[in-house]
This record gives sequence, C-alpha cells and structure tokens, in this order.
Amino acid sequence: MKYDFTSIIDRRGKDALAVESIGKQVWGNEPAAPKEGFDPIPMWVADMNFPTCPAVPAAIIERAKHPLYGYFRPSDVYYDAILRWQTERNGFCDLEREYIGYENGVHGCVTSAVQTLSSPGDKILLHSPTYVGFAADVEGLGRTSVYSPLKKDANGVWRMDYADMDAKLKANNIHLAIFCSPHNPCGRVWERWELEKAMEVFEANQCLVISDEIWADLTYTGHQHIPTLMVNNWAQEHTVAVYAPSKTFNLAGLVGSYHIIYNQYLRDRVTACGDRTHYNEMNVLSMHALIGAYSDKGRAWVAELLQVLENNCKYACEHIWNHYDGVEVSMPQGTYMLFLDCTEWCARHGKTIDALIKAGWDVGVGWQDGRRFQGPCHIRMNLASPLSRIQEVFARLDKYVFIN
Repeated sequence: MKYDFTSIIDRRGKDALAVESIGKQVWGNEPAAPKEGFDPIPMWVADMNFPTCPAVPAAIIERAKHPLYGYFRPSDVYYDAILRWQTERNGFCDLEREYIGYENGVHGCVTSAVQTLSSPGDKILLHSPTYVGFAADVEGLGRTSVYSPLKKDANGVWRMDYADMDAKLKANNIHLAIFCSPHNPCGRVWERWELEKAMEVFEANQCLVISDEIWADLTYTGHQHIPTLMVNNWAQEHTVAVYAPSKTFNLAGLVGSYHIIYNQYLRDRVTACGDRTHYNEMNVLSMHALIGAYSDKGRAWVAELLQVLENNCKYACEHIWNHYDGVEVSMPQGTYMLFLDCTEWCARHGKTIDALIKAGWDVGVGWQDGRRFQGPCHIRMNLASPLSRIQEVFARLDKYVFIN
C-alpha cells in the first residue's frame, strides 16, 4: 500500500481523548485503567489510530504559512470540494451550494434541528441500538426519546421494524425522528428498499427526519451508501442531513461538519438557530483540512483505508465466531465498529456484563459498555487500529477474558 496503516503511533501527550481519558471520569463511560503490565489499547472513542491522509496536514500547513488568520468566509473551493465529493461518491443529484451549511459538529446540527423542529416535552423517534450522543441531544433539550428496536433477521442482519416504527409514531404523536445512516453501532448500510419503506412510514405520519450520515464514506465491499435525501421527492423535502470528513479522515479534533438541506424552510430554521447563538462559525484551518481531504489524493487514501478496515472487521468477526461461543456479532457493512451481544456467553458462564467489560479493561482492552447504546448485554469495539493491535487485543481476550 502507498499509505501507512501499520505504524503504531504513540498518542500520549497529543490531546487524544481516547488515550488520555482512560482511567478517568469525564464522560462517565471511559474504560478503567489497566492493571500493571498491560498497555491500554483504545477501542471506545470513535476515532482512528491511523495517521490521516497526508493531503490534510499539507493543506493546513500551506494555509498556516500565511501569517494572517482574521475573519473570513468559506471559499468557493470549499463548496466545490463538497459538491464534487458528494456528487461523485454518494450519488447526490442537483446538489446546489445554497443547500450546504457549516455546522460545528453533527451534534450542533442535530440540536439545532431538534430545537427548531420540535417543542420541549415532545417525543422523538430513534432506533435502538442507538448512538449514545443522540439520546443526550434529545434529553438535554427537554424532549423524550422513544426507541424502535432494530431486529436481526435469520442471517444476523439488523433490520428496521416498520410496523413498530409506525405504531410508536402514532401512539406518541411523534413528528420528528433521528435516523443514522450508515448505522452506528450496528454497522448497517441501508439498502434502497429499506430506506424507501422507512420514508413511507415517516411520510404517513408527517414525521420530519434528521439523518446523521457521518459514516457515509466508510462502506465495505458490495455496499453503497444511499443519501436519505436521494430516496425520493418526499425525503428530499423533509430531511435534514448531516455530513463531515471527521470519521473518514480522523479529523474530529478540528471540528467541521456540514448540513445538506434541500427544503428552504427547513434550511432557514436550522441555520437561524446556529446563527443566532453565534456558536456556529467555521475555523479557517478546518476549512482547508476539508479541502485537502476531499481531493484526488484523499480519494486514493480512502480506497486503501477501506481495505484495511474491512480486513480488520473480517479478522475480528471470524475470531469471535470461531472462538467465543455464546458471543453474537454481525459483520459490519460499514463504519469500523463492532457491537457484541454477550447475553448467552454471560449466562453460560455465570458472569455479569460488568464483570466481562472490567475483565477486558484490566488487560488493556479499552472497549465500551454497550448499555449506553441501548444494548442490554452488549459491548462496542472500535477496530480502526493497525491489524497488529487488533491481533494483540484478541490474544489478550483469549488468554484472560473469554475463558471457562
């Protein structure tokens, strides 16, 4: 490969939450510090332990050479980069510059949309398992989360339960849903027919959709992200979609997401919330990071990244299937997260999920409690590390954790 996905990079002292927060209580879901003799391997925060595409720091450095960093407006080059990326990679049609707006993170857009498209006390539909941040966005704004569970089919593929979605929308008078595509933590890349059926349910219940599509670029062989906005005309006029280069290029610390909203009314409402609070201003270096990422060199880098991530996921799933009887896991179709169902394993061995999670933490496996994601006996694992580190994780799990 042309790019480096094998080096083990020491992130200590370099502002890495995934490493520096282990053994501390900041968010409340950090792994405990490992026992003496074990180095921590971070598998909880959803960022990558790979160096980003070289085009990104090159773009930042080139801009930083100019010694003035005053007020600015996003450049034509910035918008053109997004337009080209989304049109060529994700199949957007008739995408215009005016539909694109900067957001200080996906949560910034989600909370703006929740505030402007619902009222305090309203109920909002989410799928479970769910990304932990969505619940915080909803509950923190005085709304209530209502969960429609995803269900595994006979082949172990997570599916939406459309009848349950419809029933809960009607029973709770819900008119706003938060949708995750591709899905975190289940790793589903929704097929077109699935999205069409979901939009039929939302349309029948006059339910607007906030669609988090931050994982759109990270899909594996045989799977293609379909933007919610491109499902049909109704979806295009009733969806607020959020994107970012942060998951794809490991840029979360730079902060720089953007919405795509075709409907002018929705766009004006969401944009007004960010503008009036004055929180939603782009960083000039973040802008240049996106330009570097959404380049031809960025495309080549992502192509190699996907091979590495898919190989890591295959290795991990096959190891679990072959060695950890009682642990259920589905091969993700996208993202770099695994969601382990340990219900049967814990029952067989007379152990609680707390004990299992702690056993991993003790030997430096920094995985994450899945209960925060509405998985009652589940663990979430981040596989975006060099394969040698993933292999070390499973060597430790074999020897110290999944034992009789």
